[in-house]
Amino acid sequence: MTQTLSPTLLPFLTQASAPLTCEVDIVNEYGEQQRMSIPAERALTVYVDKRELVTLMTLGAHPELLVLGYLRNQRLISSPEQISSITVDWDVGAAAVKTRSGIDDIEEKTARRVVTTGCGQGSVFGGLMDEVDQLVLPKDIRITQSQLYSVVNTIRLEETTYKSAGSVHACALFQLGGDEPKMLLFIEDVGRHNAIDTIAGWLAMHVISSQGLVFYTTGRLTSEMVIKSAQMGVPIVVSRSGITQMGHQIAQAVGLCAIGRATNKRFVCYASPERLQLEPLARVNHG
Repeated sequence: MTQTLSPTLLPFLTQASAPLTCEVDIVNEYGEQQRMSIPAERALTVYVDKRELVTLMTLGAHPELLVLGYLRNQRLISSPEQISSITVDWDVGAAAVKTRSGIDDIEEKTARRVVTTGCGQGSVFGGLMDEVDQLVLPKDIRITQSQLYSVVNTIRLEETTYKSAGSVHACALFQLGGDEPKMLLFIEDVGRHNAIDTIAGWLAMHVISSQGLVFYTTGRLTSEMVIKSAQMGVPIVVSRSGITQMGHQIAQAVGLCAIGRATNKRFVCYASPERLQLEPLARVNHG
């Protein structure tokens, strides 16, 4: 069950979504000329109260949510109520963020930057890494093997930019409850870090019931992805790819269930297996 926060508390967001693909002329292996779709990629420079903060490379599907989620995941804000508006103008490639009363110590918080392994060269501000021990996840959330298979199958059936144009990453947010997890949001972008930030922005604008959340990504589980998942209060993360050493260490430290190499009915649980309820018949019965 989801609901939007009170409109009086929410920031104003423009709806400046952009086309996710464009067509180009190509020559195939037979020397034939064809038209092909490729993912769009745009530079979006974020200004906070007229101060330049960062430039994000993005498809541009939900730029306002991307910016909001980025600010939240970088711990520059703790609530969407701190933001008055986010205005995106693609003519100049800029997102203007207006806060209600400024961001305390923004110079200090953004002084140290860590370049991450995210596609499109992701980055996080150094303080993010220093606050891992403060992350607390709900203790009683578990996923069954059948529910895990349902998550993977839902993604497989989704109509995606990747299927038509390739070269993008996808992330999705699911809510547990009943036999079939409900997909709340599906996002694609040039980098998985952008996709998870967009989901964080969407979460910031909605009230989600405490039945439990599952995050899915097509990309590998790096430290950045694990930290951002934990910051969103998501205790279970599923990836089509694997996990890095630091991602594994952080998942273990915060009690996050990290499941990787999840395709069809195969998977590997890297951390917190107590959150995964194995079912001997699920592998046979789940269609």
